[in-house]
Amino acid sequence: MKRIGVLTGGGDCPGLNAVIRAVVKTASLKYKYEVIGIEDGFDGLVLPNKTRVLTPWNIRGILPIGGTILGTTNRANPFQYKVTKGGKTEVKDISRKLLKKVQTLGLDALVVIGGDGSLTIASELFKMGCPIVGVPKTIDNDILATDVTFGFNTAVETATEALDRLHTTAESHHRVMVVEVMGRYVGWIALETGIAGGADAILIPEIPFDIGKVCKKINDRKKGGSRSSIVVVSEGAKPIGGEVSVISASEKGGCAERLGGIGDRVGRELCSGCAGMEVRVTVLGHLQRGGSPNAYDRILSTRFGVAVVDLIARKRIGEMVCLRGQAIESVPLSEAVRDQKRVSAEEGMVKIAESIGICFGR
Repeated sequence: MKRIGVLTGGGDCPGLNAVIRAVVKTASLKYKYEVIGIEDGFDGLVLPNKTRVLTPWNIRGILPIGGTILGTTNRANPFQYKVTKGGKTEVKDISRKLLKKVQTLGLDALVVIGGDGSLTIASELFKMGCPIVGVPKTIDNDILATDVTFGFNTAVETATEALDRLHTTAESHHRVMVVEVMGRYVGWIALETGIAGGADAILIPEIPFDIGKVCKKINDRKKGGSRSSIVVVSEGAKPIGGEVSVISASEKGGCAERLGGIGDRVGRELCSGCAGMEVRVTVLGHLQRGGSPNAYDRILSTRFGVAVVDLIARKRIGEMVCLRGQAIESVPLSEAVRDQKRVSAEEGMVKIAESIGICFGR
């Protein structure tokens, strides 16, 4: 009997449990493999008592549940791991310790379900000899090697519903509503949410904006009889010549820099540039990560979960499953993390949005 491990790393998103379920059921029913669940990301391979056997019986009912039953963390990089001894904290490379734990557990393969950070760690561990396969996960949809990541579709749906609700209150009070959404350094959530939710302006990292152009759009709408407007702002958006707004900087051995605050900044500047109009700011934040995955993400997660166990059975270690068109394929982990997938500023959905009058501040 083969034994495989599975862990979820980085930020949570809808569909993680659906992948876990598919991995366990495929491994058990199709291949007769044993599955070990590893808790709290890579922490589960460092700290004691963080593993448990997963069976089709004990993963019943998790398909529609958001988050991850295994827990996760974005602070457990084994190459830069915080170790505290005698009240003093140091950052150390404990990757060898992690590899030894994989051997101790008797894992023939380790399934890492994660975004660019977790998959970059997975790629480096594979180079050291760890038998890893990957599943792409992030609401940001920024992994280059796959057309779509699971979790993204649900996040867009959640944000779009929020815009639908904000439209009615904006119209009632004749206000400008600024909505800050997640996405980090790419604008996929803002772009698709803005188009689906009928936004008047969308600000994304790939197109540095001129706030004056946004004010002109809103003022022109007011002159034309529209007394409310919706502006969707990606958390990584920045003005021309400006910088991304950061709430907390990245730290060695800790989490990546935390973005945020651009919504408030845009709101203040719109107050000055849009005479006589009230401006309100809504930050959707972790609402976009939580809750039950929609049907699309449940199906994509299930397809990824089945495909990654098939990779293991075919001894295709060191690869990540991905969606290309309508087919599930795989690519080397090194290719999957070599760059981010960014919104094209000169084609595709940006041009579609501009064709229907949406302003990008340019």
